[in-house]
Amino acid sequence: MTDKSTDWRAEIDGASRRLRERAGGFLRQTPLWKLPASAFGIEVPGVELWLKLEHLQVSGSFKARGMMNRLLANDIPASGVVVASGGNAGIATAAAAKALGVRCQVFLPGVSPEAKRARLRALGAEVIVVGELYPDALAACLTRQKETGALLTHAYDQPEVVAGAGTLGVEIEAEGGLPDSVLVSVGGGGLIGGLAGWFEQRARVVALEPEKAPTLFRAREAGEPVDVDVGGIAADSLGARRIGAISWEVTQQYVQHALLLPDEAIRAAQQWLWKELKLAVEPAAALPLAALQTGAYQPREGEKVCLIVCGANVDPATVA
Repeated sequence: MTDKSTDWRAEIDGASRRLRERAGGFLRQTPLWKLPASAFGIEVPGVELWLKLEHLQVSGSFKARGMMNRLLANDIPASGVVVASGGNAGIATAAAAKALGVRCQVFLPGVSPEAKRARLRALGAEVIVVGELYPDALAACLTRQKETGALLTHAYDQPEVVAGAGTLGVEIEAEGGLPDSVLVSVGGGGLIGGLAGWFEQRARVVALEPEKAPTLFRAREAGEPVDVDVGGIAADSLGARRIGAISWEVTQQYVQHALLLPDEAIRAAQQWLWKELKLAVEPAAALPLAALQTGAYQPREGEKVCLIVCGANVDPATVA
């Protein structure tokens, strides 16, 4: 665990160096597209949209950064690694474990799609399906870790995982300079925690959640992390029941805006990305565009807005 005195920029910079030096080409430098907002039907003068295509990352999501950083930063016992996941963190952990030649067990909830389960098996992971939602899988994973002594990789609430996710911010800034704002989907909070920790107050980091999975939004209302009921279109990837403790601390310091979006808008944005740009992404990755298309987020004149396209682990048949 960390506290408010953690120097997240230093932690993220260290993770970036570790991944460059030791990941052995495992990670990709994903493209950063810069397009005029008019290409998206947004007629605010001078607005530029940056799409960070992190769905093209190894394992199909940003999770590859945090999972590999967690594995490289720790000694891995003979029992290997264990992780509970809606799918993306498990796929990323399995890919990292395969690259390092270690055993991996992934605990999934029943809501996880078959496409993600098949991907895990193809990566050599042992897949255990428990319960219906992520908290059920997490409880079983924690029990297994205690029994075997395996290295636990948490989907979003470990310092190495948050710092690894933050390396995405390092890459955005190196590729394109400093954006004015960054629109980020939130589940358990690892991605927004890492990006907020990197950008601090230098860019406006905006949290986006489905109306049916509002972990950060409800925590902000309550003044502390609370359990929420989760469901809807993005429950497999944004289905954490409570915002992570680390990301709660970071977002309290650096995130002023948290917005909720309906499933219908998320689906429409997902379909738009496929039809107009031929980007096949999961619903979680479509929230930033949905925020713009619905007007939930209204860019200012001349603003540089970075949209994090965070994952592509989706059944292609459901995209069109």
